[in-house]
Amino acid sequence: MALSLNHVSIRTTDLAATERFYVGLLGLTAGPRPEFPFPGLWLYQGSHERYEHAAVHVIGLDRNDPAGLKAYLGDRDPASLEGSGAIDHVAFFATGLKEMLDRLAQRGISCRERTVPGLGLHQVFLDDPNGIVVELNYPQAEAQALNAAREA
Repeated sequence: MALSLNHVSIRTTDLAATERFYVGLLGLTAGPRPEFPFPGLWLYQGSHERYEHAAVHVIGLDRNDPAGLKAYLGDRDPASLEGSGAIDHVAFFATGLKEMLDRLAQRGISCRERTVPGLGLHQVFLDDPNGIVVELNYPQAEAQALNAAREA
């Protein structure tokens, strides 16, 4: 299995202040982001042509409509979004989707799967023993091949 760090994701109740910090102070640039069912920003280091350059994903909490975020990434108590509690998840690029899903099943570890709209990524979310969400990003072609094999 190949594995490399993809991004850090920060959940916030103040999207504008978070953008000012990372863009205005650190020099990242706001760029393209998939159409997720919740507000947010993808902040890039380098070209916006490659989503892999989006090093910081900012997840906005819309207190008036939290349903999209809750359904996609899970619910978090807004009071916990201080300090390192605001780190929502750590993400890795990976290969070997079938092997990972088999390994998780053998160990009785549950996961949540999603496909990112428009990027060709299949995601597997799981919780580490400390409650930190780990996101594994696989090429969508691996998920398509696995689904085709299941249907055959």
